[in-house]
Amino acid sequence: MNILLLGSGGREHSLALTLCNNKDVVLFASPGNVGISQVAKIVKLDLNSHLNIIDFCKKNDINLVVVGPEQPLANGIGDSLRSENINVFGPDKIPSKLESSKGFAKEFMIENNIPTAEYAKFTQKEEAKAHEYINLCKLPLVLKADGLAAGKGVIIAETHLVAHTALENMFQGLFSDAGNTVVIEEFMYGEEASIFAICDGKDFITLAPSQDHKRVADGDKGKNTGGMGAYAPAPLVNAAILEIIKSKIIQPTLDGMMKRGTPFIGCLYCGLMIKEGEVRVVEFNVRFGDPETQSVLSIFDGDLASLFLSASKGKIDKSFVNNIATATACNVVLASEGYPDSYEKGFEISGINEANKTGVSVFHAGTKEDGEKIITNGGRVLAVNGIGENLSEAIENAYKGVNMISFENKYYRTDIGKRGN
Repeated sequence: MNILLLGSGGREHSLALTLCNNKDVVLFASPGNVGISQVAKIVKLDLNSHLNIIDFCKKNDINLVVVGPEQPLANGIGDSLRSENINVFGPDKIPSKLESSKGFAKEFMIENNIPTAEYAKFTQKEEAKAHEYINLCKLPLVLKADGLAAGKGVIIAETHLVAHTALENMFQGLFSDAGNTVVIEEFMYGEEASIFAICDGKDFITLAPSQDHKRVADGDKGKNTGGMGAYAPAPLVNAAILEIIKSKIIQPTLDGMMKRGTPFIGCLYCGLMIKEGEVRVVEFNVRFGDPETQSVLSIFDGDLASLFLSASKGKIDKSFVNNIATATACNVVLASEGYPDSYEKGFEISGINEANKTGVSVFHAGTKEDGEKIITNGGRVLAVNGIGENLSEAIENAYKGVNMISFENKYYRTDIGKRGN
């Protein structure tokens, strides 16, 4: 089975390793990264050129394209590939708006009776109305850039002054064009969880539930990031909660998209808030989340490649899943100090091989090769994933690996997974 994987982060490194558990898979990746290059052939493709990708697929008899990041999906790569009868695991442009437009997602949820926070949406021309709305809202408030902002387009305002300032900054380009429209919504209390659903348009199967850590500092303080760590399975999502998620959120989403004539095929990421047995949607993504993927797939037992291929053809074969959670995993992100704002890069990384020998998995994200050296090349540099029979053991193993890896300005949270104990 020839597979083309698009993307370059820790999520894609995890996907690459798991796809290659099927020994029949020949994996190509673009642009890939240092870690992915160990299991895949790296090819140079222009991810903005659908014709370039289609031409490569045809010349190399690609059986399946797996799309890792959100931007190519928002740009319609799914539509382009399907129009050429190339199997793709990832939704078309319209269903991808569940992630690429927060306003679209909220309207879709209301239309399909999917539980979520109360909200209002404003464009730049409606800034005065938006300020009036803020004055009427209870605190705290959540402001979200409508468009894609790499997981960072959310501001939680504890005061009206902070909310007004955040709104002005967003309209003035804090998140570039993503903030030209802003969604303002009520703050939801509870605990967050993430669910990945592998979907074929009508049916689905869920993978192990996980819990992400979005804030940059210990104790869930500081700015929102793309994610500083995760663990799985999250005990918060018990059997009763999972049934609510399936029946009240995932199935209505698939049904709603099918009614529109735009079936959702790919990974539906449900970011959820859970409180006293009630579940509401914080956000949808239309692809695997990072850093949850590293934990979720590290404890997955099955043939992921064949599962994705069956879903891409509109008939998911759940027999390719043996067990969604063979153990417990904890995944800790090693970032460059200063992330998610400005940070330095180009520092040599040491200790990866030594960490691997302890049994952890080290996933590459913001790294690159410089001769014989591997150096930092991004905000989130590496992710260290430990596995154990229970969460305490997984946390201990992950941090053993973390402590063996060194680079200048290394930064990480010390409390990943502790909420689950």
